[in-house]
Amino acid sequence: MQRDVPTPSRRTGSGLKPVIEFGPVASLARKARELDALDRALRQTLPSPLRDQVRFANLHDGRLVFLAPTPALAARLRLLQTQILSTARAIGTYASAVTVKVAPQPPTEIVPDRSKPLSPAAASHLRAAAASTTDPELRDLFLELASIAEVSDSRSDGTA
Repeated sequence: MQRDVPTPSRRTGSGLKPVIEFGPVASLARKARELDALDRALRQTLPSPLRDQVRFANLHDGRLVFLAPTPALAARLRLLQTQILSTARAIGTYASAVTVKVAPQPPTEIVPDRSKPLSPAAASHLRAAAASTTDPELRDLFLELASIAEVSDSRSDGTA
């Protein structure tokens, strides 16, 4: 019987390769850099309020694709199509048309205000809960919370 001899690994060199060296990732990163540079160059020529609100999305089949958050801004951007195309040609990008898509900005996450103090009524309820429990550890926690509410309440009155 012949034993299988393990074949040596084809890897040469030591360590891991950066992900950017892999073909699909490298081409994707290059395309992203090109689109970002084109975005900056094209939006730089737009009027100030419009420049900050629209985004260049893609160059596809000779069309410059922009995203606008509202239909009104999309219409304003379409009026500047000639200016945008001439800028694109000046920087060496061939484009024959401008397409503007309305894509509202995602809503910003509302972070609840965690700095609201407990009310005196809440402190009273916590003291009542502490008095009704037989667990000394839980009673101490309720009383500690009630004291925090009282301290923050006196600070808001300006007495502390």
